Amino acid sequence: MTICYHCGVEIPQNEVYLCEKCGQNYCGLHRDPVNHECNIVIESLRSQQMQTPVPTYREVPSYESTTDSTVRGTTDGSFNWYRQERQVPENAFDPDSGIEFKGILFPYKSEFLHLLIGASLIFLIGLIVFYNPQLIRLNLTWAIFLLAGFYTTAFLFHEFGHRQVAKHFGLQTKFRLLTFGMILTVFGLIAGFWSLLSNSVSLPILALPGAVVVLGLDKIDRRTGLCKSAGPIVNLIYGTILLIISLGIPKDLFPLNLFIGYAAALNFMLGLFNMIPIGILDGQNIFKWKKSVYFLLAGSLILMLIISYSLIYAPIETSLYVPESMKSTAG
Repeated sequence: MTICYHCGVEIPQNEVYLCEKCGQNYCGLHRDPVNHECNIVIESLRSQQMQTPVPTYREVPSYESTTDSTVRGTTDGSFNWYRQERQVPENAFDPDSGIEFKGILFPYKSEFLHLLIGASLIFLIGLIVFYNPQLIRLNLTWAIFLLAGFYTTAFLFHEFGHRQVAKHFGLQTKFRLLTFGMILTVFGLIAGFWSLLSNSVSLPILALPGAVVVLGLDKIDRRTGLCKSAGPIVNLIYGTILLIISLGIPKDLFPLNLFIGYAAALNFMLGLFNMIPIGILDGQNIFKWKKSVYFLLAGSLILMLIISYSLIYAPIETSLYVPESMKSTAG
């Protein structure tokens, strides 16, 4: 069996990929020069040829495999590869790190700028999605901005969930704008504005301007599963808190309580959407990691979404949001 030089996984002979640049063998996951940091590998190999390797020792963290203690990289310990564990430079998001990022827009700009652009786009999409002339006629324009704001926080809190769990495991992570996601978002904005101006039926708007990028999640394990689960879990908790708050708001403040209930449902929908086990969505890695966790989390989001919808769309006579005075008038 041939060993992948990057992750140490044994590769069947018919699935071995030889990199012509650095001359090393890789698995299908790391066949692309960008995915195995080819330029750093080349630099590391040159460094080893120029000097006599000096044995270095350090305590291997518990999550690193100890089946192979071969040190790959520079002998001074600044950049090492261990089997089943991908090591990255101290600041991989620095322009001088040598790390190349695929599909990321402005990869080396500040995280604040990425967050500002991403949040602004999500807020604009929220304004389009929740725009309703009837709300304006009823002097409820504030509700459009309220729902757009909650839509934005649901998105940001979801991403922050991934980010904080990754930081807990000591992984490098930052929110980054995605090139393809930005293209989808911009087209969605254009289509949304066009539907408003032409009073035509609005198509569903696809919005994924950015996401949290985590370095070091090369395999399906506990760290990957928890990092991916964090986003939907945050939506579940945030939505549940908002739902409780909506029921605790005095009915005299209707329809504020109803709109807070809508905000809760938005979180459950966002979390459930990300549980779809396809593509880059969280659900795919969670399902591969632990199916029990996947079904528990997805089931909880479905249950809370059903509960929130049943409260929001309940008949006026039995609604927990509508004040008694309005119920008697409607009757």
